[in-house]
Amino acid sequence: MTSPGPDAAPAVPYKLIATDLDGTLLRHDGTISERSRAALATATAAGAAHIVVTGRAVPWTRHILDALDYQGIAVCGQGSQVYHAGEQRLLTSVTLDRKLAALALAKIETETGPLRLAASRDGLAGEVLVGPGYRFTEGPLPCIQVDDPAELWSAPVNKVYLQHPTLHDDALAEAARAAAGDLVGVTVSGPGIVELLPLGLTKATGLSLAARRLGAKGSETLAFGDMPNDLPMFAWAAHGVAMANAHDELKAVADEITASNEDDGIAVVLERLYGR
Repeated sequence: MTSPGPDAAPAVPYKLIATDLDGTLLRHDGTISERSRAALATATAAGAAHIVVTGRAVPWTRHILDALDYQGIAVCGQGSQVYHAGEQRLLTSVTLDRKLAALALAKIETETGPLRLAASRDGLAGEVLVGPGYRFTEGPLPCIQVDDPAELWSAPVNKVYLQHPTLHDDALAEAARAAAGDLVGVTVSGPGIVELLPLGLTKATGLSLAARRLGAKGSETLAFGDMPNDLPMFAWAAHGVAMANAHDELKAVADEITASNEDDGIAVVLERLYGR
């Protein structure tokens, strides 16, 4: 094997940088700090590709991508959607079987009692429909309130949101997996956000598809996250970095813990790896 010449450019530490949004790249006010922007710009100038991997479906993600002047591929909807921001089109889209989801919900409610529900419709303009009693806690995102829960199932959906009047998120997710884990996937993606997904679908599913298009592998990927829905992404990537504000379950498996999203935790790591 020949050694690289003295003028050869050094290899970048990671070819792909995968960042979650809420609680990770985004601050609590929904903005991205100038320091984080600069660190990502330095990494991409060095030859790394930045890819957003978020639980948000495309309609709740596009304005953030626009603010970043993001023209590449993003993984949205917990991996159900691979979206080309520059071309404004879906490359792949996976929907939740509505009959299977209804059966799963019936089994879960047998154990937990009545649930409060919302549903994310498929597509570039897919609305989020919110049933009686359901409350989103992650800021003002556009949604449509419906009085009749049957409306949640009137069009294809990529996921269903669950809330319980007394059960904590982790307890509700555990109960849902125990009752219907053979029918649907269950994940916790934020405070008050427990989701039902197509069985086997995770952020890692969508990320692996997107990475293939970018010519990158898991062994070349650095991933940042904060919630249990990032666990599969950490398992797939070479190096998983949990934010200081991350869920304990994610911190337990992270290769590294950085500063919080409010304290530019992503920038702290990228500046160390790629310089300022």
